[in-house]
This record gives sequence, C-alpha cells and structure tokens, in this order.
Amino acid sequence: MSSLGNKQIMANNIKFYLNKSGKTQKEICKDLGIAETTFSGWVRAVTYPRIDKIEKMANYFGIEKSDLVEDKTKKDNDSLLSNGSRTHGIKIPILGRVVAGIPIEAITDIEGYEEITADMASRGDFFALRIQGHSMEPRIEDGEIVICQCQSDVDSGDVAIVLVNGDEATCKQIRKSPEGISLIGFNPIVYPPHFYSNKEIEELPVRIIGRVVESRKTW
Repeated sequence: MSSLGNKQIMANNIKFYLNKSGKTQKEICKDLGIAETTFSGWVRAVTYPRIDKIEKMANYFGIEKSDLVEDKTKKDNDSLLSNGSRTHGIKIPILGRVVAGIPIEAITDIEGYEEITADMASRGDFFALRIQGHSMEPRIEDGEIVICQCQSDVDSGDVAIVLVNGDEATCKQIRKSPEGISLIGFNPIVYPPHFYSNKEIEELPVRIIGRVVESRKTW
C-alpha cells in the first residue's frame, strides 16, 4: 500500500528531519513562509501538506520528497547495524517546564533532546520532562527524565503528567473513581494522595497532558 497521503507517516518523517536539523518549528516556518498553525497540523498528523509544500520542505532539509512521504520505520528495520542496534533514533525535546495554555509543540523552553526509537515515534507524539522534587521516589528520582506520550486521558494506575489549576506540570500516579481522580505520589511523606472531585476537575481545571512510558536516569 502506498504511503502517499498517510498523515501519520508524514508527521513522523517531518519530526525526524526537524530534530535532525536542530531547527525549531518556529524557525522552519519563518524560513519557508509557512503558518505555524499549518505546520503544527502536519506535525500532529491532523492535516497533510500539498505537494508544493512537501517539495519546499525536502529542498530545505536537503532530501528527496520520498523521504518525507515513505514510511521511515520500514527503512529503519532494513538498516540495522551488525550488532542489532539502529543507525539512528528520533529526537524528542526535554521540556524545562510545562504550563497551562501552551500547546506542547509550541513550548520553546527546551533543555535538550532525548532519543526514542522510530517504532515508538510511529505510535504518536512524545516529549520528555525532567522531574523536579522527591514526591515520586524511590521509583522516579529528582532530576530523572521521563518519556511521555501526549494524551488527554490515561487508565487508572498509570503515571501521568498533570496540570492542576494552571500550575506547572506534575508527575503523579492516577487513581480513578466515579467521583473523581486522586493524584498519588510514591513518596507519601512528601506528597500525600490528593483527591479532586469531578467538579474540581472541570473548574480548576485538572488536565492530563501525557502518560509516562519510560524513565531515564542521568549521571
């Protein structure tokens, strides 16, 4: 089946070459004369660029149009090194802070980048966040980096990134009930479980922005 017109494949490839170039979305939009909302739609696999825009991006990155259209995951599977490792990964930003009202893709407070596999990147949008504080110890320590998949809901028992009352994002385990949700820190001495009713979830608000899928220690 042809990859032409596949929005998710296009989004994954744009993110790959964007991260490889070291450019921000804002910079490439300015350089190519593309509206940031339009480019964001391509990156989030909401819309698909016209052929002239694909050609513009290909020329900008110094690649062929097919490199943006075709499934890079399949290419990666064919380009394993002799030791079984991949030739490259997909870079995602390590966000210094996340606050309410700013879409993930628009955040410019970036500390650096982490790599995830092309296979993982094909499953959705991801970001990394550095943990601050001791509320999730011993499982997740202060200064550790967590890899998060962007999503607005999680299952009970998942660890999620949550925005409460417009404050910066917090990392907590989610426990759901018909009456609301509880945010649970693994270190109850630092952070006792905190319950939010369904009314508080709507009014504060309490907003889930991602599910933690992996943690990485830094030394």
